[in-house]
Amino acid sequence: MPESAGTGRAVTLLVRERCHLCDVALAEVREVCGELGVPWSTEDVDADPEQRAEYGDRVPVILVDGVEHGYWKVEPDRLRAALTR
Repeated sequence: MPESAGTGRAVTLLVRERCHLCDVALAEVREVCGELGVPWSTEDVDADPEQRAEYGDRVPVILVDGVEHGYWKVEPDRLRAALTR
């Protein structure tokens, strides 16, 4: 996981196993966060019944500072903008 460059931001990607869209989103989040030095992590949405109920039909889900930023696909330019505000 990249070191924080002092942005004060963090990204969480909610994923599930055997999810092609999750694999694509993971690569994009890794790239954007790596460029900006923003820490990021993944969480398996199926490991938590509350998360599965809330987000399970929309994975992958991108959270910025714990707030839903988007789902199904990463929009790299939009994510960069959110992380540099």
